[in-house]
Amino acid sequence: MRGSSSTEADSEIHTKIVQTQTERHHESCCSLLLVLCYLAGSQAWRCSEAPRLSNTLQIDAGLGKVVAVTKYNRAYFLTGGRWYSLGTTGLRHVSVGPAGMWATGTSNRLYKYIAGKFQVASGLSLQQVDAGGDGQVVGIQSGNLLARCLRDSSALAYKGVGSLYWTSLSRTMRYYSCSPNNGCWGVDSSYRVYFTQRITPSSCGTSGWVNVPGHTMTMIEVSTDGSVFGVNRTGQVYQRLGISRSRPQGTAWRLVSMCMSIRHVSYDLGQLWAVTTSGLIMQCTH
Repeated sequence: MRGSSSTEADSEIHTKIVQTQTERHHESCCSLLLVLCYLAGSQAWRCSEAPRLSNTLQIDAGLGKVVAVTKYNRAYFLTGGRWYSLGTTGLRHVSVGPAGMWATGTSNRLYKYIAGKFQVASGLSLQQVDAGGDGQVVGIQSGNLLARCLRDSSALAYKGVGSLYWTSLSRTMRYYSCSPNNGCWGVDSSYRVYFTQRITPSSCGTSGWVNVPGHTMTMIEVSTDGSVFGVNRTGQVYQRLGISRSRPQGTAWRLVSMCMSIRHVSYDLGQLWAVTTSGLIMQCTH
């Protein structure tokens, strides 16, 4: 007669098999939808499935690099059409840009990618971080949602030793993104969109914040070239239009048609990367 431990082991194996089969079926259905999306197309964007990384939650693109985090809290780097693991550190958000590669962990600890691995950067707990600015790093403090900024001299020179000092930007935000030469964009706790034309990298001083009306967003990203994309609470993607030297905050929002609900987006070098709520990645070109 088989013991209870054997029965429990068999039950656990069966559960894992069912979960795997369910995930594969789910991915197959989503892949079919992506094919239909590609065939349908849109008036401005053509999208297809990016190299497969199952159960993706967040993606970031900058300086020609693409990184992502899955629901299993693992970070990956895209190269040669394949995703490669960036280690086993439990992460929830990763960002790559002029300031290097930074990430926030599952317990809101901050990390910088140094010598082939993520190392803890002491000083502040953050729930989201962005390295896309002109050497400075910005982020959202966990708990109070205060927007914070790390000066370029500290961000670039940090080698994993010592504690970092962050400047308060005197505004609460839930998401924050910067471009080297095209200002910073953020979403506050009420999902309203804000823009500041300049953050001085050496001091973290800002030019003041301006509310950008028209749509509320859950997240927003500004690319190196100043292109701005956001996602609203129903999973729709919008692009900011009319951005110019005289109107750096732009003039209008345009819907980017997607036939699947989107969770997260990032844009770099003509490529729009979109993570669906089902965890697949779409790669779109204009």
